[in-house]
Amino acid sequence: MQYGVFIPNATNGYILSTGSPQYRPSFAHNVAITQEAEKQGLDFVLSMMKHRGSGGPSDFWGECLESFTLFGGLAAVTEKIGLYPSVTTLATHPIMAARMVATIDEISGGRCGLNIVTGWNKPEYTQMGLWPGDDYFNRRYEYAAEYVEVLRALWSDGPTTYHGEFFNFDEADMRPKPLHTPTVVCAGQSPAGQAFTAKHGDRNFIMAERSKVGTIAGGVRDLSAGEGRDVGTFALYCIIAEETDEAADKLCDHIVANADLEAISYMTTGASLDTNPDGTSAQLLASLERPASEGNMAFLSLPVIKGSYERVAAQLDEIAVTTGITGALLTWPDFVDGVTKFGERVKPLLKDAAQAPAAA
Repeated sequence: MQYGVFIPNATNGYILSTGSPQYRPSFAHNVAITQEAEKQGLDFVLSMMKHRGSGGPSDFWGECLESFTLFGGLAAVTEKIGLYPSVTTLATHPIMAARMVATIDEISGGRCGLNIVTGWNKPEYTQMGLWPGDDYFNRRYEYAAEYVEVLRALWSDGPTTYHGEFFNFDEADMRPKPLHTPTVVCAGQSPAGQAFTAKHGDRNFIMAERSKVGTIAGGVRDLSAGEGRDVGTFALYCIIAEETDEAADKLCDHIVANADLEAISYMTTGASLDTNPDGTSAQLLASLERPASEGNMAFLSLPVIKGSYERVAAQLDEIAVTTGITGALLTWPDFVDGVTKFGERVKPLLKDAAQAPAAA
């Protein structure tokens, strides 16, 4: 198992509640989180990218640090940890994205990958005049497929000519090349997203209740094998680890009781516009009444793994063994403290079986 941090580069991270720590995104905060993750031996950090927040009393995602710029800074103050900025494909031309990844790879000494965000939240893009029409809901993975083809050609070939449905250019000269072949990840939740990631990505990120994680991971593994590829799945979780189960339950209940209903309403309204079945937006809409362990909307529908340090480690071990995932992308209500506790109190308790895939 590999473990990464979903760094909070937007207001209040990934919890829509006034019952959790309230903070604006800052470079200093994200540096502290990333350096602590590196110190504790975690494998990577990955950001999100949002162009419009959801409002409410918590001003959820009201401010968002631009992902590539942030990771250029993080690359300069770290030495070992993997770095995954996120690109919103509608807002950034692939030639520019390819160059930014190559630049961060240069700064970091070959540690930069890329998270592909196809973009289902229409209000983010209409405000910028970038929404291509509602048929994009069902065609965004066709667009993303060309996008990744362009990226990989620019990273590996000389002057590149490409004539597709969405991108057309001649003799694009993108240098310097990355120091290594960047790993491409994508949140392929829906059947279309899984098929895209199996064919074009290297890792798949999902947020799903426990009963679905193994099915999605196995499906992506089988689809990628059919393409002659090996694509692993990383599941998203929020960790609440305390000295006792009771302390963790108390904090979790407090967050849910103080959920920012206004911000949640705004986000789910946007999600309801997405016509692509069984994707991220469907997960958000279905999570309003779920228990936290299965992904309540106060936690952005990320399932919560909570309890004592021993219980959290046992749950992670059980997930690793029973679902076939190859890694986990983690969040916390308080990131710096959470990463420290995870590294010092949880990580040493993980069984060899849960860490075997990383060793292999």
